[in-house]
Amino acid sequence: MAYVPSHRKPNRRASVRLFVFKKKQLLFILGILILAAAYALYARQEKIASVTGTALDTRTIHMVTGEFKATLPDGKQLEAYRWDPGTVIVRKGEKVKLSIRGVNGASHPFMIEGLGLKGEVKQGEETIVSFKADKAGIFRIICLAHPDAAHGGPMIGYIVVN
Repeated sequence: MAYVPSHRKPNRRASVRLFVFKKKQLLFILGILILAAAYALYARQEKIASVTGTALDTRTIHMVTGEFKATLPDGKQLEAYRWDPGTVIVRKGEKVKLSIRGVNGASHPFMIEGLGLKGEVKQGEETIVSFKADKAGIFRIICLAHPDAAHGGPMIGYIVVN
Protein backbone atom coordinates (compact mmCIF):
# COMPACT_ATOMS: atom_id res chain seq x y z
CA MET A 1 0.00 0.00 0.00
CA ALA A 2 1.44 3.30 -1.06
CA TYR A 3 1.56 6.30 1.22
CA VAL A 4 -0.31 9.30 -0.19
CA PRO A 5 0.29 12.64 1.50
CA SER A 6 -2.89 14.29 2.70
CA HIS A 7 -2.44 17.37 0.50
CA ARG A 8 -2.27 15.18 -2.68
CA LYS A 9 -5.19 13.07 -3.76
CA PRO A 10 -4.67 9.94 -5.80
CA ASN A 11 -5.39 10.04 -9.53
CA ARG A 12 -8.83 8.50 -10.00
CA ARG A 13 -8.95 8.62 -13.77
CA ALA A 14 -10.13 5.39 -15.32
CA SER A 15 -7.87 4.01 -17.95
CA VAL A 16 -9.65 3.38 -21.22
CA ARG A 17 -8.39 0.90 -23.77
CA LEU A 18 -9.68 0.77 -27.25
CA PHE A 19 -9.38 -2.21 -29.54
CA VAL A 20 -9.29 -1.63 -33.24
CA PHE A 21 -10.16 -4.49 -35.57
CA LYS A 22 -9.86 -4.68 -39.29
CA LYS A 23 -12.86 -5.76 -41.34
CA LYS A 24 -11.32 -9.18 -42.06
CA GLN A 25 -10.71 -9.78 -38.35
CA LEU A 26 -14.32 -8.88 -37.49
CA LEU A 27 -15.63 -11.24 -40.17
CA PHE A 28 -13.38 -14.02 -38.88
CA ILE A 29 -14.59 -13.53 -35.28
CA LEU A 30 -18.21 -13.39 -36.45
CA GLY A 31 -17.73 -16.62 -38.42
CA ILE A 32 -16.32 -18.38 -35.36
CA LEU A 33 -19.29 -17.22 -33.25
CA ILE A 34 -21.75 -18.47 -35.86
CA LEU A 35 -20.00 -21.85 -36.03
CA ALA A 36 -20.04 -22.11 -32.22
CA ALA A 37 -23.76 -21.31 -32.11
CA ALA A 38 -24.50 -23.84 -34.86
CA TYR A 39 -22.55 -26.53 -33.01
CA ALA A 40 -24.38 -25.73 -29.77
CA LEU A 41 -27.74 -26.16 -31.53
CA TYR A 42 -26.58 -29.40 -33.15
CA ALA A 43 -25.35 -30.79 -29.81
CA ARG A 44 -28.64 -29.84 -28.17
CA GLN A 45 -30.59 -31.59 -30.94
CA GLU A 46 -28.47 -34.74 -30.51
CA LYS A 47 -29.13 -34.67 -26.76
CA ILE A 48 -32.90 -34.40 -27.35
CA ALA A 49 -32.79 -37.25 -29.90
CA SER A 50 -30.97 -39.49 -27.43
CA VAL A 51 -33.66 -38.84 -24.80
CA THR A 52 -36.67 -39.34 -27.08
CA GLY A 53 -35.17 -42.22 -29.01
CA THR A 54 -34.82 -42.88 -32.70
CA ALA A 55 -37.31 -44.36 -35.12
CA LEU A 56 -35.78 -47.80 -34.46
CA ASP A 57 -36.54 -47.67 -30.73
CA THR A 58 -39.97 -48.19 -29.21
CA ARG A 59 -41.29 -45.11 -27.48
CA THR A 60 -43.42 -45.70 -24.39
CA ILE A 61 -46.23 -43.24 -23.71
CA HIS A 62 -47.94 -43.42 -20.33
CA MET A 63 -51.66 -42.70 -20.08
CA VAL A 64 -54.32 -43.02 -17.39
CA THR A 65 -58.09 -43.13 -17.23
CA GLY A 66 -59.62 -40.18 -15.38
CA GLU A 67 -63.02 -39.22 -14.03
CA PHE A 68 -64.72 -35.94 -13.28
CA LYS A 69 -67.73 -35.76 -10.96
CA ALA A 70 -70.05 -32.88 -10.21
CA THR A 71 -73.36 -32.32 -8.48
CA LEU A 72 -75.91 -30.30 -10.42
CA PRO A 73 -78.14 -27.69 -8.70
CA ASP A 74 -81.03 -30.20 -8.67
CA GLY A 75 -78.82 -32.67 -6.73
CA LYS A 76 -78.27 -34.99 -9.68
CA GLN A 77 -74.75 -36.46 -10.02
CA LEU A 78 -72.87 -35.91 -13.26
CA GLU A 79 -69.75 -37.85 -14.16
CA ALA A 80 -67.50 -37.91 -17.20
CA TYR A 81 -64.50 -40.06 -18.06
CA ARG A 82 -61.43 -39.20 -20.14
CA TRP A 83 -58.03 -40.43 -21.34
CA ASP A 84 -55.11 -38.48 -19.97
CA PRO A 85 -53.27 -37.17 -21.89
CA GLY A 86 -56.15 -36.66 -24.29
CA THR A 87 -53.88 -36.20 -27.31
CA VAL A 88 -50.69 -38.10 -28.09
CA ILE A 89 -48.39 -36.95 -30.91
CA VAL A 90 -45.99 -39.40 -32.59
CA ARG A 91 -43.83 -39.42 -35.71
CA LYS A 92 -44.70 -41.47 -38.77
CA GLY A 93 -42.65 -44.69 -38.75
CA GLU A 94 -42.21 -44.60 -34.97
CA LYS A 95 -42.78 -47.73 -32.89
CA VAL A 96 -45.12 -46.84 -30.02
CA LYS A 97 -46.12 -48.59 -26.83
CA LEU A 98 -49.12 -47.14 -24.99
CA SER A 99 -49.01 -48.01 -21.30
CA ILE A 100 -52.51 -47.24 -19.99
CA ARG A 101 -53.20 -47.46 -16.26
CA GLY A 102 -56.78 -47.76 -15.02
CA VAL A 103 -57.32 -45.17 -12.27
CA ASN A 104 -61.05 -44.45 -12.38
CA GLY A 105 -63.86 -46.69 -13.59
CA ALA A 106 -63.98 -50.46 -13.26
CA SER A 107 -63.49 -51.24 -16.97
CA HIS A 108 -62.81 -49.31 -20.16
CA PRO A 109 -62.96 -51.54 -23.26
CA PHE A 110 -61.58 -49.50 -26.15
CA MET A 111 -60.67 -49.45 -29.81
CA ILE A 112 -58.28 -47.28 -31.77
CA GLU A 113 -60.04 -46.27 -34.94
CA GLY A 114 -58.03 -46.74 -38.12
CA LEU A 115 -55.29 -48.80 -36.47
CA GLY A 116 -57.35 -51.93 -35.89
CA LEU A 117 -56.39 -52.11 -32.20
CA LYS A 118 -58.63 -53.13 -29.32
CA GLY A 119 -58.10 -53.65 -25.61
CA GLU A 120 -59.49 -53.15 -22.14
CA VAL A 121 -58.23 -51.07 -19.24
CA LYS A 122 -59.27 -52.24 -15.77
CA GLN A 123 -59.05 -50.24 -12.59
CA GLY A 124 -55.71 -50.71 -10.81
CA GLU A 125 -54.16 -52.51 -13.78
CA GLU A 126 -51.92 -51.58 -16.69
CA THR A 127 -52.78 -52.36 -20.30
CA ILE A 128 -50.08 -52.28 -22.98
CA VAL A 129 -50.91 -51.62 -26.64
CA SER A 130 -48.07 -51.60 -29.19
CA PHE A 131 -48.14 -50.44 -32.79
CA LYS A 132 -46.04 -48.91 -35.52
CA ALA A 133 -47.28 -45.52 -36.74
CA ASP A 134 -47.22 -46.45 -40.43
CA LYS A 135 -49.61 -43.81 -41.74
CA ALA A 136 -50.07 -40.13 -40.99
CA GLY A 137 -53.39 -38.97 -39.61
CA ILE A 138 -55.51 -38.53 -36.50
CA PHE A 139 -56.77 -41.71 -34.88
CA ARG A 140 -59.41 -41.76 -32.11
CA ILE A 141 -59.10 -43.87 -28.95
CA ILE A 142 -62.73 -44.60 -28.13
CA CYS A 143 -63.90 -46.13 -24.84
CA LEU A 144 -66.77 -48.45 -25.75
CA ALA A 145 -68.28 -48.21 -22.24
CA HIS A 146 -68.45 -44.39 -22.41
CA PRO A 147 -69.11 -43.55 -26.09
CA ASP A 148 -71.53 -40.65 -25.44
CA ALA A 149 -72.87 -38.24 -22.80
CA ALA A 150 -75.56 -40.69 -21.71
CA HIS A 151 -72.78 -43.08 -20.62
CA GLY A 152 -70.38 -40.64 -18.89
CA GLY A 153 -68.58 -39.72 -22.08
CA PRO A 154 -67.64 -39.28 -24.73
CA MET A 155 -64.35 -40.77 -23.55
CA ILE A 156 -62.31 -40.14 -26.67
CA GLY A 157 -58.60 -39.47 -27.03
CA TYR A 158 -56.50 -38.77 -30.11
CA ILE A 159 -53.29 -40.18 -31.56
CA VAL A 160 -51.79 -37.73 -34.04
CA VAL A 161 -49.24 -39.22 -36.42
CA ASN A 162 -47.12 -36.59 -38.23
